[in-house]
Amino acid sequence: MAYPQKLLNPGEETIVDLHPHWWFFVKEALFLVISLALAIVVALTAGDGSIAGVLTWVTIVLVIIASLRFALRWVSWVTTYFVVTTDRVIFRTGVISRRGIEIPLGRVNNVLFNQSLLERLIGAGDLLIESGGESGQQTFTDVRNPDRVQNSIHAAIDGLRNS
Repeated sequence: MAYPQKLLNPGEETIVDLHPHWWFFVKEALFLVISLALAIVVALTAGDGSIAGVLTWVTIVLVIIASLRFALRWVSWVTTYFVVTTDRVIFRTGVISRRGIEIPLGRVNNVLFNQSLLERLIGAGDLLIESGGESGQQTFTDVRNPDRVQNSIHAAIDGLRNS
C-alpha cells in the first residue's frame, strides 16, 4: 500500500516509498511458529486425562495470543511509512493514534546508515538523519536497503539545491 498522494504538497513527487523490512516481523513470526509446533506436539502426544486437556487448552490459548500479536504487528507494518519526496522525508506510523515526523530536505545535514552482518545479508538496516532543528537526530529502524535510501536522499537534496 503506497503513501497517500493526497498528503503530498502540490508539485511534490515521491522518490522512495517504503514499509519496514520483513525483519520487522521476525520475533512475532517465531513466536507463532513455535506455539503452533508446540500445539501440534501436544495434540499428537497428549493422551486422555485432565493434564492432557489442560495442556491442549494452554497451547490453544498460546496460539491465539501468538496469532493476535502477529496480526497486530502486521497492522503496524501496513500503517508505517518511510517516504522520501522531492521536498522532505516523511515517517508516519500508527493505526488509532498516529505519530510522525517530517524533515524538510533543506534542513538535512547528514544521512548515516548502519547494518550488522545479518542485516547486510537480508538487506535491512538503520538510517540516522541529522537535521538542523529541534529534534536534531532521528533514527529509523528496519529500513529496506538503507544504503540506497541514503543515496536517494542525497540525490533529492542535490536536486532541490540545483532547482
